[in-house]
Amino acid sequence: MPDPTLLTLCGALRTASTNRLLLAEAARAFGPATVIDGNLRLPLFDEDIESGPGIPPEVQRLAEQIAAADAVVISTPEYNKALSGVLKNALDWVSRTKLSPWRDKPVAILSAADGRAGGDRAQFSLRLALTPFRPRLLPGPEILIAHSREAFDPEGRLKDPQTLKALTELMQLLRAEITR
Repeated sequence: MPDPTLLTLCGALRTASTNRLLLAEAARAFGPATVIDGNLRLPLFDEDIESGPGIPPEVQRLAEQIAAADAVVISTPEYNKALSGVLKNALDWVSRTKLSPWRDKPVAILSAADGRAGGDRAQFSLRLALTPFRPRLLPGPEILIAHSREAFDPEGRLKDPQTLKALTELMQLLRAEITR
């Protein structure tokens, strides 16, 4: 059997984002897979674009990547007590495609934030935003990386063994969902 396809979606655009580091750790914990990083650099959702030129090609490509993936892992920062605008914009655009790519898709959620709660409100708002699309959202273990700038070593690896253990458990549960 070929390796599964794991799509990673980072709610932060910054190249050095701790959410990108967290997704890299998640991919390692997931095990052998074809890992695809989804591009969330999309135009702002605008129905005039949709009704005029149509769904932008980069949005269609993202929807197709979600549909084709065996599982998806999303990592979001917390911006003003909610998921990032970039991530919300991507969800809004993808919802306008004809694919319904989230339906029954195994999805794990992670967050890394500078605050002491590690992005718990971002995860809550992301779960709310995803619910109408009916993915198979894993309930946990919750991965909330607080004070995220101090959570990784110079090589980009999580320092805390308990967090890494919980992340590994979550990723193995996500992998098991593929065959369910």
